[in-house]
Amino acid sequence: MNTEAKVGAFVVLSMAVLLATIYHVSSEQLRGARVSYKTYFRYAGGLEPGADVLFGGIKVGTVTSVRPDAQDPTRIQILLDVKPGTPLNGKSLARLGSVTVVTSPVISISTGSNDAPRLPPGAVIPSAETVSLDETERKIVTLADSAQTLLTSVNTDVNSLTQDARVLIAHLNQITGEANQTHLAETLASADTMITRLSPKVAQISDQVQRLTENANGVMAKAGSTVDNANNTVTNANDTITKLREPMQADLEEMRKTLEEARGLIATLRSATSAKDQDLTETLENVRITSDNLSQLTESLKERPWSLVRIKQPKDRKVPQTARTQ
Repeated sequence: MNTEAKVGAFVVLSMAVLLATIYHVSSEQLRGARVSYKTYFRYAGGLEPGADVLFGGIKVGTVTSVRPDAQDPTRIQILLDVKPGTPLNGKSLARLGSVTVVTSPVISISTGSNDAPRLPPGAVIPSAETVSLDETERKIVTLADSAQTLLTSVNTDVNSLTQDARVLIAHLNQITGEANQTHLAETLASADTMITRLSPKVAQISDQVQRLTENANGVMAKAGSTVDNANNTVTNANDTITKLREPMQADLEEMRKTLEEARGLIATLRSATSAKDQDLTETLENVRITSDNLSQLTESLKERPWSLVRIKQPKDRKVPQTARTQ
């Protein structure tokens, strides 16, 4: 291999390394310019990686992965990347939808609320399930069956109503027949005759009612003056009672004070009487003791009268002894 071939191979190899480096660096930069989030659905509806992610109808990213959840296989885990600065918040809801009928499914995220906290990178976006086409078809079939049952029921009810209407028309025809019309005409004629006969009496009763009303108005006028006099009497009585109220209250207050003083005097007399009773009892007891002492002194003087002049009691006399006879 000559020198030119070696130089050419070196240049080609260098260009390949340079292109690979540029591609890697640009991929890393593009990847670093995205923020990853995830959400979960029960029904993915044909969603594939690369589908658009819309925030308030604006494209802000793409779907990177669609797979069953490893922890809960009954739901689908969807990973998505959005532009930095997209204001995803706790009130935002992810839904499966499409821009038009013929376009591929997309992830549509609502704007949520400005007061809700922002979702950090890697957080789970709350989701709202979308009704699938299969469920819609099943509901339509169920609705069609219900409509058929309803039409059958309505047809039955209409037949019943038609029969009832026919019976009602027959009854009306019977009521408005020639015989009933004749009877109604006779009844109206009798009513006209009765009204013609009673008209003078009704006029007389009206005149009497009018005179009675006029008399009642006169009585009410007289009663009005009587009511006014009664009102004046009541007003004078109220004034008199108002004038007498304060003196009566003063007299009652003095009477209350007098009664309180009388109660205090009675209590004092009662306590004084109790003390006098006690002193009288002690005096009587002393008199009784004195009487007993006087009685004892009298008895002693009767037995020993010499005690008044002698201090010592004389010795008892000895009984004389007689000489013994031999």
